[in-house]
Amino acid sequence: MIDLELLRKNPEIIEEEIKNRGMKIDVRADVRLDTERRSLIVRIDDIRAKKNEASKLIPKIAGTEKEKMINKMKSLNEDLSSLESQFEELDRRFFTNLAGYPNITHPSVPIGKDESGNITLYFVGNKPEFDFKVKNHVELGVGLDLIDEERASKISGARFVFLKNEVVLLQFALVQYVMNLLIGKGHIPLIPPVLVKERTMYGTGFFPAEATQYYKTELDDLFLIGTAEVPLCAFHSDETIDAARLPLKYAAYSTCFRREAGSYGKDMGGLFRVHQFDKIEMFIFASPGKSWQSYEYLRETLEEIVKGLGLHYRLMNMCTGDLGTPNAKKYDLEVWMPGQNTYREIASCSNDTEFQARRLNIKFKDGDKKGFVHTMNSTACAVGRTIMAIMENYQDQDGNIVIPDKLVHYMGGLKIISRKK
Repeated sequence: MIDLELLRKNPEIIEEEIKNRGMKIDVRADVRLDTERRSLIVRIDDIRAKKNEASKLIPKIAGTEKEKMINKMKSLNEDLSSLESQFEELDRRFFTNLAGYPNITHPSVPIGKDESGNITLYFVGNKPEFDFKVKNHVELGVGLDLIDEERASKISGARFVFLKNEVVLLQFALVQYVMNLLIGKGHIPLIPPVLVKERTMYGTGFFPAEATQYYKTELDDLFLIGTAEVPLCAFHSDETIDAARLPLKYAAYSTCFRREAGSYGKDMGGLFRVHQFDKIEMFIFASPGKSWQSYEYLRETLEEIVKGLGLHYRLMNMCTGDLGTPNAKKYDLEVWMPGQNTYREIASCSNDTEFQARRLNIKFKDGDKKGFVHTMNSTACAVGRTIMAIMENYQDQDGNIVIPDKLVHYMGGLKIISRKK
């Protein structure tokens, strides 16, 4: 949620943000709406004060004066009821509108209308060279009996997949590799609930902007998460954290669910855009003064994980038109996929400053000073997409897959996934 004082005193800053993001929000209309609702509050408070004064006088007077005062009280009640009804409607409209406002972006974010405005910051490593025709991860997975889309589709429909045999071990090897690294850096490990309340989805900024992307359990009024960022962010909702404890660093492993509404026909097949996937998420609660330092730490940690796997990648600075509503800045890490001859995003790293903390009422206290914490998150490992990257980058001419050195220990010494005899 944006700062109301910023909207009231400097609406032009928000208007510029709206323009840069390519959104259509009438900021001035909402400023007028806010002024109107605030004037109603003054009028309501004035009538309540008059009611209190009248209620104190009525027991002390008699006769026609008392009758007049009682009639006045009835009139005040009618006026109050009318104004309260008006206020409730204006207040609902105002905060419904406010829910669609984005965060204010960092000055380093490039201005652009869509993904074409994203900027490549740098490349790390070199593209692998092959002296044979490379395969994509689906061809490799079917050939090695590692994935089964056909049976998953029979059971659950499109965009689901069975992982089989050694690739199951590879998933847990990745989880152990990444979690051990993060725990060594002071992250508190968590396995969170994957069903959350609507307030949690709203508080983290996924609602209302992305409401169509999430599954809902109608009987219980709960939502399946699309990332562990959601329960991690809400972990300290309605709490005030001692500044001496900041930054608080967490790492959560969870299954995630996304409807991928509107993406049908894009990247069909395999592990890239599935409805159910597993992921390790990093999350930090930081003091505002250390916000960007903590954010760059997240980026560095993400890159350390990917470098450890020996994957060639590029780091992207996402433009205003390609940011999520809560994001003040976002990096995407895109790994080279030789089987597809393109880069694919396998992780994103976002700083949401105080946007989520305002919605979830998460504050810090430093002596007499109080304020909202800053929240930031990063994928540590999107397991399916990382498996996809390993399969395509570590394939050999026989269609086998070599295990990255960092994972051999966690694979029980297995160094290569080869065809079954």
